[in-house]
Amino acid sequence: MTQRKKKPSPAARVFGAQSRMMRERLGWTMKDLEKRVPYTESMIAKVERGERVPKPPYVVAVDEALAAQGLLLEAAKLLWEDGPPEWTQEYRELQAQALSLYVYCTHILHGLLQTDDYARAVLRSLRPSLDEEEIETAVQTRLETQQLLHRKPAPRLAFVLEEAVLRKVIGGAEVWKEQLRHLLKCAELHNLQLQVMPDSRETNAGVAGPFVLLETPVHQTIGYVEGQQGSYFLPDPEDVSVLSHCYGTIQSQALDPEASVDFIKRLLVGDQ
Repeated sequence: MTQRKKKPSPAARVFGAQSRMMRERLGWTMKDLEKRVPYTESMIAKVERGERVPKPPYVVAVDEALAAQGLLLEAAKLLWEDGPPEWTQEYRELQAQALSLYVYCTHILHGLLQTDDYARAVLRSLRPSLDEEEIETAVQTRLETQQLLHRKPAPRLAFVLEEAVLRKVIGGAEVWKEQLRHLLKCAELHNLQLQVMPDSRETNAGVAGPFVLLETPVHQTIGYVEGQQGSYFLPDPEDVSVLSHCYGTIQSQALDPEASVDFIKRLLVGDQ
């Protein structure tokens, strides 16, 4: 049976038309724009026809190239508002190429830091429940992303973990202890900084929740947030500026890397 071609959404057509009008106002062809952004003429054409929903890095790059002064970023927000796409795959692709990654964890450890048994325990906790085949597939996918930790050229990685994350005995005592030992090994990597935000802190700039700041290969920084009902990007420079300030404050409030390693070691021996 022939698959019917999906009709472009009105929002995608409007965004594409706006992008095309801004390009043509400068007297540029799509080939001219291709020379100024890290995307092909074919990709540009699909977006302008409304056939492809642009990802955040595309919008940021084209907005800057066309001197749109944030207009396309605002239009993209409307594009995603009616039916936000599932960004998990897009995030994985961006993460694999990231120049730097700054992560704040409040509930569970980030996938880059998880052992396979910890990952299984996390996935088994999800509701609606996954079957064992789905869990194993997800675990393997998660472990594959950890190639980033040892990639060359090495990315700059920073993680701030809430104390509550470390104290959750997800998967049982043995899985938990092995996970803590794994964190100590991760902390030894020259390109990875690990910090703990202790519960004893009276102020915490991260009260609004977890997030990630990701720097792409073209030196564009975007925010990424995961929640109960999905995930989304924050490509707007103003949003990124706010998150960057927040992350800097979080890092200053957390224990330094050496004290954080000592904290995890004490958890392992039961002195906390």
